[in-house]
Amino acid sequence: MESADLDAAWLKERYNELRAEVSKVIIGQDEAIQLSFLTLLCGGHSLYEGAPGLAKTLLVRSLAAVLGTRFGRIQFTSDLMPSDVIGSPIFHSESSDFRFHPGPLFTDILLADEINRAPAKTQAALLEAMQERSATVDGERHDLGRFFSVFGTQNPLDQEGTYPLPEAQLDRFLFKILIRYPEAEHEFEILQAHHQGDPEPLALSVVLSADDLHRARSIARDLVIQPEVMRYVVDLVRATREDPSISVGGSPRAGLWLLRAAKASAALEGRDYVLPDDVQAVWAPVLRHRIMLEPTAEVEGVSPDEALASVLKVVPAPH
Repeated sequence: MESADLDAAWLKERYNELRAEVSKVIIGQDEAIQLSFLTLLCGGHSLYEGAPGLAKTLLVRSLAAVLGTRFGRIQFTSDLMPSDVIGSPIFHSESSDFRFHPGPLFTDILLADEINRAPAKTQAALLEAMQERSATVDGERHDLGRFFSVFGTQNPLDQEGTYPLPEAQLDRFLFKILIRYPEAEHEFEILQAHHQGDPEPLALSVVLSADDLHRARSIARDLVIQPEVMRYVVDLVRATREDPSISVGGSPRAGLWLLRAAKASAALEGRDYVLPDDVQAVWAPVLRHRIMLEPTAEVEGVSPDEALASVLKVVPAPH
C-alpha cells in the first residue's frame, strides 16, 4: 500500500475516533459533526443556522475539547464593540506606557454566538480576523495562530433583532451548516443522557493533537484530483450563474472552497483521490449561503438547497 493510501486510512480512523468521542455529548448530529471537522481540515470557518436549543454551542465546545485546542466564546449583541472582541491597549501607570491586552478573539476555535446580532463595525473587525488570521491594533499586527477558526451561530432571520450578514462576510464561511431538530429516537437518547446531569465536554478525551491536525490538513491538501473532476467543479459553479431561479451565482472563491472541501471529504473516506460523489456531498453546504434566489423563486417557496439540487441534475458528472 502506498504512503498516500496509508495516510488517508490513518485520517479516516482518527476521524472515526473523534466522531465517537464527540457523539458522547452530541447525539443525532452526525452531518454537523462531519462538516465541522471538515471546516478545520480545510482551515476555514463555518456558520451554523438553527433554532435556539439545538446544541450548536455544545458542539463547538466538544470539538475543541477532543482536539485539545483553545476555545473562546463571544456572545454577539447589538452594542458589542470591536474592542470587546479584539482587545485594547491598557495604560500601565508603573511603566507609563500602553500594553495590548488581547480580547476573546485570540484563541484557536472561536464560537461567535448569534453572530447576526452584531453591529457593522464589529462585523468588519471579525471579517479581517477571518480573512487575515490576524488583528490590527494601533497599526500593529497581532497573529491569531494557524488553527484559528470561527464557528458562527445564526438564528433564523425572521427572529426579532436579527439581520442578514454582509455578503462579503458570508463568502468567508466555508459551510453553512443547518442544525435541524433531532429525530424522536435521538431526542429520547438526549433526555436519557441528561436526566442525571449535563454531559461535560471538558471530560472528553483528546483524540487529535495539534501535530495530528496539522498532518491531517496536509493529507487532505495533497489528495489527487483528476482534471475531469476539477472541470466538474467549474461547471457546477458556473451553472449556478445560469439557473433561472438564481439571481447571483457562486463566485470563483466558491469553486476554490468546493474543491478543497471535496478533497477533505474524500480523505475522511480513507481515499487519496477525489470522486464526483465527494463534490456532490459538500455541494449544498458550500453554496447555500453564497447564492441569491430570484424574487419569483422565493415567492414560490424555492429554497437555496432545492435550487442547488436542480443544478446538480443538469450538470453531467464525469464517469
